[in-house]
Amino acid sequence: MTSQRRALHLLTLLILLSLGGCASWFSDDEPDPQVHLVKVEVVRAKLLEQKFLLHFRVDNPNDSDLTVRSLEYRIHLGDMLLTEGEHEHWFTVGPKRSAYFKVPIRTNLWPKVRDLVKMLKSPKQPIPYRLEGELETGLFIAHYVHLARNGVIIPADLIPE
Repeated sequence: MTSQRRALHLLTLLILLSLGGCASWFSDDEPDPQVHLVKVEVVRAKLLEQKFLLHFRVDNPNDSDLTVRSLEYRIHLGDMLLTEGEHEHWFTVGPKRSAYFKVPIRTNLWPKVRDLVKMLKSPKQPIPYRLEGELETGLFIAHYVHLARNGVIIPADLIPE
């Protein structure tokens, strides 16, 4: 075996051995950030296309900055999938702070209008919603935080007086 080949094998072995410790450099017991759907704003509502702005809040419970890369989301209204998508927008949340961001969405609720009318029949009746997805964080190495939030919407509260 030539000295170059031996050096290459040694270098490869050292790289492989050092990579095993990389996971321990970044694993810690810090709590995951929390993501909340704060508000749904109607931008425009036409028959075949509706545009909304989803207002989210990210809470960073840690003592270091949190870099958010993207959000993959699915929002269900009752048993119906209302919208899903991915929003790639980098921003930083300071330690022990919260940050707000908006996600523009476009959907077509026309095929689901019959189900929506049934849900809205009694405006004071709460309608359950579910937010699912993943928040991608990290500056150099991605860390994925699974999201699962449940809540209710009362349609009467959304109708202006």
